[in-house]
Amino acid sequence: MASEDQWFKGRVKAVTSGDCLVITALAQSRPGPPPEKTITLSSLIAPKLARRGGIDEPFAWESREFLRKLCIGKEIAFKVDYKVEAIGREFGSVYLGSENLAKLVVQNGWAKVREPGGQQNQDKVLKPYIEELLQVEEMAKQEGLGRWSKVPGAAEASVRNLPPSAVGDSGDFDAMGLLAASKGKPMEAIVEQVRDGSTIRVYLLPEFQFVQVFVAGLQAPSMGRRSTQETVVEPDVTSAPNGDASAEPRGPLTSAQRLVASAVSSVEVSSDPFAMEAKYFTELRVLNRDVRIVLEGVDKFNNLIGSVYYSVGETVKDLGLELVENGLAKYVEWSANMMEEEAKKKLKAAELQCKKNRVKMWSNYVPPASNSKAIHDQNFTGKVVEVVSGDCLVVADDSVPFGSPMAERRVCLSSIRSPKIGNPRREEKPAPYAREAKEFLRQKLIGKQVNVQMEYQRKISPADGATTSGAGDSRVMDFGSVFLPSATKGDAAAATPGVNIAELIIARGLGTVVRHRDFEERSNHYEALLAAEARAIAGKKGIQSAKDSPAMHVTDLTVASAKKAKDFLPSLHRSRRISAVVEYVLSGHRFKLYIPKETCSIAFAFSGVRCPGRGEPYSEEAIALMRRKIMQRDVEIEIETVDRTGTFLGSMWEGKTNAAMFLLEAGVAKMQTGFGADRIPEAHLLELAERSAKNQKLKIWENYVEGEEVVDGGSKVETRQKETLKVVVTEVLGGGRFYVQTVGDQKVASIQNQLASLSLGDAPIVGSFNPKKGDIVLAQFSLDNSWNRAMIVNAPRGAVQSPEDKLEVFYIDYGNQETVPYSAIRPVEASVSSAPGLAQLCRLAYLKVPSLEEDFGPEAGEYLHSVTLGSGKEFKAVVEERDTSGGKVKGQGTGTELAVTLIAVDDEISVNAAMLQEGIARMEKRKRWEHKDKKAALDALEKYQEEARKSRTGIWQYGDIQSDDEDSVPVRKPGRG
Repeated sequence: MASEDQWFKGRVKAVTSGDCLVITALAQSRPGPPPEKTITLSSLIAPKLARRGGIDEPFAWESREFLRKLCIGKEIAFKVDYKVEAIGREFGSVYLGSENLAKLVVQNGWAKVREPGGQQNQDKVLKPYIEELLQVEEMAKQEGLGRWSKVPGAAEASVRNLPPSAVGDSGDFDAMGLLAASKGKPMEAIVEQVRDGSTIRVYLLPEFQFVQVFVAGLQAPSMGRRSTQETVVEPDVTSAPNGDASAEPRGPLTSAQRLVASAVSSVEVSSDPFAMEAKYFTELRVLNRDVRIVLEGVDKFNNLIGSVYYSVGETVKDLGLELVENGLAKYVEWSANMMEEEAKKKLKAAELQCKKNRVKMWSNYVPPASNSKAIHDQNFTGKVVEVVSGDCLVVADDSVPFGSPMAERRVCLSSIRSPKIGNPRREEKPAPYAREAKEFLRQKLIGKQVNVQMEYQRKISPADGATTSGAGDSRVMDFGSVFLPSATKGDAAAATPGVNIAELIIARGLGTVVRHRDFEERSNHYEALLAAEARAIAGKKGIQSAKDSPAMHVTDLTVASAKKAKDFLPSLHRSRRISAVVEYVLSGHRFKLYIPKETCSIAFAFSGVRCPGRGEPYSEEAIALMRRKIMQRDVEIEIETVDRTGTFLGSMWEGKTNAAMFLLEAGVAKMQTGFGADRIPEAHLLELAERSAKNQKLKIWENYVEGEEVVDGGSKVETRQKETLKVVVTEVLGGGRFYVQTVGDQKVASIQNQLASLSLGDAPIVGSFNPKKGDIVLAQFSLDNSWNRAMIVNAPRGAVQSPEDKLEVFYIDYGNQETVPYSAIRPVEASVSSAPGLAQLCRLAYLKVPSLEEDFGPEAGEYLHSVTLGSGKEFKAVVEERDTSGGKVKGQGTGTELAVTLIAVDDEISVNAAMLQEGIARMEKRKRWEHKDKKAALDALEKYQEEARKSRTGIWQYGDIQSDDEDSVPVRKPGRG
């Protein structure tokens, strides 16, 4: 803002008296608040407001209020008419629209015109202007307007009866009394001064108490302090008579000002960043404005703590919330605790948002280290298989094929914590209400279809009290919100995910809401959880009540001695059918059950039905099946006896179905022929189920031939005539394992014809096709650019972002694996993808081949690669065993793993024998009793191993080698359960 006789535009920031305004520029070129100028209306003398210890001149308050209400916050035009250097003031003309403010003030009788005299230059310039004002003043006098009122006693009545705090003595101000009388009630006030962004000084109407108010729940950046003590500017700034160079001395400091002055140090403290901006932000909104103050509390210096509200048109705004939302104040816990919970939450949430977006004073904010990170775009539907505790579920993902290890997903409920369920094996008892929380979820969810929205992952260390797989390890847990779909049908129900299970748990007092740190990930429905917790506290539900949870003692016979289990047999035998709950699936045919009537847990197994043992083929499939069918379901059992290990034997029904039928129909269990079938209820139904699986050659019956004698060797099924296949090797994995394709197989020709007939278009548009782990697609093999069927092994988390995003694939017809870009992936029709993979996993029978990480492992892999992989090189593969290792190795096992003797068509000895001869493999440990065919094969191989040992070839270069741990250390039997 520059020289005289030049017009400028500005905005009225403050009105300090009936003839004085503070004007700010409408815009500024530099950062921070715009420049401002104080202008006194030329040639006017308005009545003076009270100074310290004094009183108002008549009509001083009405004069100030007229001008304040007329122009505060309005855009005006002004020019400087003259300056009086002695008092440092500028006098000017100010226009509101087309109206001269000085003329309006005089016209309404709120100021008198200073008559010419004493200042010749100014009087000469302003003479016409003054003459016009004098004419207007004369009219106001005649009409008795404003200070010219002719009403008797009007002048005396216009003088405010001011309390001590308004005239410099706030010592007797009763802040606590005012708080007690007015807490929570809006109080009318006018803001007279802004000390900093969050501290204002106001007149409380109608008594004109002059008080300092700290905005509740926050603190703006400090304005600092200067090195010399200085008088604090009074709230009532009055003008000296226009052109009068002499000014009255200021009165004594108020007690509040003395307190401020006493705190001033001789050390200069600069203002904090954004302090000026915060102060201007508050001035622009509330200085000299009518506000409402809701008192929240009082500090030890008698300052009031309150929420400040101002109006913009019809809208009421919260000054404190606006400061925090604009990054110009920080949330302060001590004064926020005085506020209502809802207002407190809004402030805290606003600050968190500013920190995340690095707004203003948070521009350099560094968030604290967090052990959680968000999960995006991982929503799925599935069936609840298991309730682990009141805040943890296992859900079987509908999109993953049944039996896949990835089908079951463990989901911890976001942002809540239920009482710990404990662990009887470590003698940890359940915490109060832990059983009730788990049982509530079991009855509500088990076997039900749910919608899951994954939200964040958190790394849990042993220090957090979580059970980890290894000492000192940490594990990552996935958290999400789980919804039970609404029973109502229609568009409205389809649009919502359903009932939030975490909210149900909290509302019943069976858990608490986690108080996250600022930057920790949390539930997307966190506010709803807090509201549910507030309802539980108000209703004194569950753990929010003072009551203890009902005492309950459960006898766990799964960790007791076999004798104790036998002692329970008579009481369990008396009832024909007993209600029970399946607590855990220990194996396909063995379970842990809880019997409510007897308040005991038992180990239970089917009579006369057995699944493969752990580590044997189809063991995992049997467990997965029974988890889907009966895990945590209400069942009925009939107990027949108890075995020597303390496991109860009998029959089980889920609904009206004999549970053993699930296993037998799927071909993952068989009847025990040595068991008396007449003692098993519904034995004829079980035999029919087994017969059906045999006829379909399902799972363990895949090599079943009607009428042919079968030798059951536990993990392998051998027929008298060894099966021989004509194969080509398609991939070598190392460790003696490889993939083959059967030569002449009609399936191979059919798949190749189908692939040849496909017309492959351009790469799919990014986002239109998002293959997930386990999906079958077409992928372009990098070595020859051919298109082949492939299974997705690893895909980017969430949606694909770019054609160059990498996906790891496994070629199901060849056994090799590679990483390809998204542009080399195509969707495939169901008719092509549904056929099983053609790659058959094999290993060299009777050998122990070093893995690639062991000594001579690379040499073994290289040798096997060189002798087997070639253009169409054919082999005879004699199948010695099936599924000995379960088919689980690096890569993707497709179907049964075959242990074979591999013989090239033109070679004299097998590849098995050749690797022994080269000293890059050794024979597996011989057992005391071997089948005669196997014994003959081992005898034949031993001479090749002996040849390498004597010549110290390969692994024998330092003489005899020690047996590995698998051979030498006795196998430890797993504990029950």
